[in-house]
Amino acid sequence: MSRFTDLKTELAGAPKRWVVTGVAGFIGSALCEQLLGLGQEVVGLDNFSTGHRHNLDKVRAIVGEEAAARFTFIEGDIRNPEDCAKACDATDYVLHQAALGSVPRSIGDPLSSHDSNVNGFLNMLIAARDAKAKRFVYASSSSVYGDHPDLPKVEANIGKQLSPYAITKRVDELYAGVFQDNYGLQVIGMRYFNVFGRRQDPKGAYAAVIPRWLGALIDGEKCKVFGDGTNSRDFCYVDNVVQANLLAATTQSAEATNQVYNVGCNGNTDLKELYQVIRDAVAMRHPQVADWEAIFTDPRAGDVAHSQADVAKIERLLGYEFTHDITSGMRETAAWYLDELS
Repeated sequence: MSRFTDLKTELAGAPKRWVVTGVAGFIGSALCEQLLGLGQEVVGLDNFSTGHRHNLDKVRAIVGEEAAARFTFIEGDIRNPEDCAKACDATDYVLHQAALGSVPRSIGDPLSSHDSNVNGFLNMLIAARDAKAKRFVYASSSSVYGDHPDLPKVEANIGKQLSPYAITKRVDELYAGVFQDNYGLQVIGMRYFNVFGRRQDPKGAYAAVIPRWLGALIDGEKCKVFGDGTNSRDFCYVDNVVQANLLAATTQSAEATNQVYNVGCNGNTDLKELYQVIRDAVAMRHPQVADWEAIFTDPRAGDVAHSQADVAKIERLLGYEFTHDITSGMRETAAWYLDELS
């Protein structure tokens, strides 16, 4: 039996109060869904800058009225210290997911990325410290590895960050360590690799590649690939990320805190391979796309060439065992988008 299976049983028998920032996003809503399903009390904070109300509506419908009654939503902003303090009042655990994502967005507007990802992060650290939260788990990013060439990526070895977004996430890691060292707030960082799954937004200029391609093919449009398609990523299904966050929040190991962990699958899929997987999944219901080829365009500034997670540390210290690789995760993801968008 896995550590996560045991943990879910433990949580169901001992409800706690959790804060999930960015709760209307696809990762935040997945965390909320899992926690409510385990009998927990959840306080969600979101300003809908990138998240959506319909994600919360879907969560409420999935968990049912009784579980949804344990969810309190605060429409607020992590850039506002009062909103952060209100959310963290009397909480046990904080799962901080709120941020302005996207490397291209940060290159186009570094001030906004810094304001949300650094100033907002610091506000949440202070609020969690003042509320005497047991644990503060936060979303970092594989982008902090920058130009370091080694694969797979090992937590101790990072290079020069290549975008304002990557810098903000690295600053968050440094701030978190300072807060544990100076104030005793227990912190754990999650370096997400390319997370995908249900409720990820397929629209907009900064949509991630998997929902963007799924949405395009379902709408009968060709997919655009930035670069020649040889860039590779470790694509990680959202349920693996939920597991990692809950394990981090509840670990009893002192050694496991004041750490950052890779959250991925030790996978290495290039964009050409990814396109074929997505196209084949959509073609099961839309056979006309089966022989469509992607359109290749210029590479984007700030993108790293290759990314792959070494997960030995998170397995050893937190008991993480990913349940979905890209094939099984994509099967569930494609089915969800086909039901929602077709």
